Amino acid sequence: MKLIILDRDGVINYDSDQFIKSPDEWKPIPGSLEAIARLNQWGWRVIVASNQSGIGRGLFGMDTLNAINEKMVKSLAQVGGRLDAIFFCPHAANSTCNCRKPKPGLFLQIAERFNVTLAGVPSVGDSLRDLQAGLEVGCKPYLVLTGKGLKTRDDPALPEGTLIYPDLATVVADLTA
Repeated sequence: MKLIILDRDGVINYDSDQFIKSPDEWKPIPGSLEAIARLNQWGWRVIVASNQSGIGRGLFGMDTLNAINEKMVKSLAQVGGRLDAIFFCPHAANSTCNCRKPKPGLFLQIAERFNVTLAGVPSVGDSLRDLQAGLEVGCKPYLVLTGKGLKTRDDPALPEGTLIYPDLATVVADLTA
C-alpha cells in the first residue's frame, strides 16, 4: 500500500497565526487539491495528521473543525480527490498528550488503523514538529516552503535528509513521476 501523510494548515491550505477558525478562513494553496487527486489516481492513500490546538484553546469547537474538514473534503471531491482519513490532536500546546506533534501519537494511530509500518512513508509538513513526529516512526520527511516552511528550512534543527520542495504539488509531481 502506498501511503502518504500530510499536515493540513500550511501544506494543503493557507495557514494563519490566528488559526483557521471557520470554513470561510480555510483556503486551499493553489495546486494542493489537484496534487491530492493525482496521488489518488496513482493509487496512494492520503491521510491528514494535524495539530488543532484551537479546540483546546477554546477558539472553536468540534462542530467548527468538522465543518472546516467538510469544506476541505468537498473541495477535494470537486477536483476528483479524496482523503482516506483525517487524524487530529485537539489539545492545547501545553498539553502532555502523546498526540500533539512533535510527539508521534497521531502517526502511531495511523499505523494502527491502517495496520502498516510507517518506515519510509512520505510525511509532508511545513513545520519542524511535523517532520519530527514522522521521523519518530520512520517516515521520510518532506518539507514544503508554503506555510511556515521558509522559516523551518533555516532552522538548524531541520532533520538531516529532509527533502525540500516549493509546495505540495511539486512533492506529488516528484512522487508520481
